[in-house]
Amino acid sequence: MPAAKQAVQMQMRDWSSYRAGLVQLRGVAQVALISSPWAGLLFTVALFVGGWRIGVYGLLGAASSAGAAVLLGADRQGVVNGLQGYCGCLTGIALVVRLGASWQTAVLVVLGAAVCSVLSTAAGRFLDPRGLPVLTAPYCLVAGALTIALPNGPVTAGAAARVPGFTGLTAAEAGRALCNNIGQIFFLDNWYAGLILLAGLLVASRTAALAAAGASVLALLTACAAGLPVDRITEGLYGYNAVLCAIALAATFLTPTPWTFGYAALAVVASVPFTAAWEAFAQPSGTTPFTWPFTVTTWLFLAAGPALDRPGLSFGHASSRKQT
Repeated sequence: MPAAKQAVQMQMRDWSSYRAGLVQLRGVAQVALISSPWAGLLFTVALFVGGWRIGVYGLLGAASSAGAAVLLGADRQGVVNGLQGYCGCLTGIALVVRLGASWQTAVLVVLGAAVCSVLSTAAGRFLDPRGLPVLTAPYCLVAGALTIALPNGPVTAGAAARVPGFTGLTAAEAGRALCNNIGQIFFLDNWYAGLILLAGLLVASRTAALAAAGASVLALLTACAAGLPVDRITEGLYGYNAVLCAIALAATFLTPTPWTFGYAALAVVASVPFTAAWEAFAQPSGTTPFTWPFTVTTWLFLAAGPALDRPGLSFGHASSRKQT
């Protein structure tokens, strides 16, 4: 028997001893930089609350990406921690939201998620020596390419013009926006789905939950101060990247200090106009910002850390801690 075939069969036998369900749940949880399967379970509940299609295709993407990583011999610990599943999960959700549920979409999800696995490994080889995490860059590349390449998908709405002065919201609109800022991480626009996601964060990490809640409030205020349109603020379209930035910088990659929290708050504020600008940039091609603003903002703030002589801001801590 060829050595390569023996190696694959041995890996599959070894893999069967792992609890595949826990790996799947960790893959979903890692969308928010959390490795807790309990958080992943609550996140999965939130996906199905948003619609069975989102739940099924999100899980299909996570499983396909992790499965491809196992078959290709990717780092085993990374697979177990869910680091090879989260980009596939987001890709599956993005494609079903754009194309609808069908067997053709399912095939695209499986293939796109498998490519995410390869891109994650490639990006890791380039970014790890620089102390930077991969984050959601593979998902953004795959989902963005497929969105542009598939002309039958619905065209995204154009970037709306800002309104003069401060954008006023009713109490109900503000409450919905605060929840949707978290829910839109998974393309969810139901306020109760956002609360379930926040509960999942709280189960895994109080720091992450507080960072997400604080970022949602700060992103809402920033969007209103910038005069961004009410409907998009309420839908959470300017807040979800900010929430991810806060979790990354305040609860995951940097050592918690007062300086770290202030640094994360600055990243949250910066991500809001960055998201609006990226929306305008992406509109002619019919695509969306996805999580590019989060990924790029986090990279820049982590890369700047060594040049800033303040406690907790060095990305030396980030290089040794990869979304675990």
